[in-house]
Amino acid sequence: METMRLVVTGTVGAGKSTFVRTFSQTTVIDTERKATDNTSLMKKRTTVAFDFGTRILGRDMELQVYGTPGQSRFDFMWDLLIRRAHAYILLVAANRSSSFNDAREIISFMNSRVQIPMIIGLTCMDLPGALGQEHVAFALGFMNDKNRPPIVTLNPNEKTSVFESLMVLMAHQLLQSSKSKGNAALGNVGGSRQAEPLKSRTKYQWPKQQFSSGL
Repeated sequence: METMRLVVTGTVGAGKSTFVRTFSQTTVIDTERKATDNTSLMKKRTTVAFDFGTRILGRDMELQVYGTPGQSRFDFMWDLLIRRAHAYILLVAANRSSSFNDAREIISFMNSRVQIPMIIGLTCMDLPGALGQEHVAFALGFMNDKNRPPIVTLNPNEKTSVFESLMVLMAHQLLQSSKSKGNAALGNVGGSRQAEPLKSRTKYQWPKQQFSSGL
């Protein structure tokens, strides 16, 4: 059975632990502890290492989901988890503009370690003060559509919403894989040799029917 690893990262209180619990069909392993710093103003407990859950998709794929801590003082766990990941989702609470800089720093941190498919999931869109996709994208440093990752509205409490976000990630991963193959072909034209593109860590195609049956 092939294993695929997905990291769910993002700012404090964006819904990472909830995402893992909603998706996993196994008992979630968590490392939540009582919040003792400014985080306690938003929630009573916070992740200090990681959350971990799994789901079997079809007959030959196990998807492992790891939720990271949101606080930068635990960035050693960001480093440990992202280096073994095939893709990641960045969760951002759209109603908390004060956390956008933190989200931007997380993107910079992750991209300095790996170059893998990622999407952005906007949570808390139903709360007062929530900003739209364009505003959040700009705040995260994506000034235009060039190199901007897919952005989805996500409710981590709803299984359908969680699965739909994974479908978007699937489509993005396939697109990136196709582009890499195309660049490799162009590099071989005329006998010239260019640097090889990053290789996908899995050949799995994430068929839609497996997500649908998983619901």
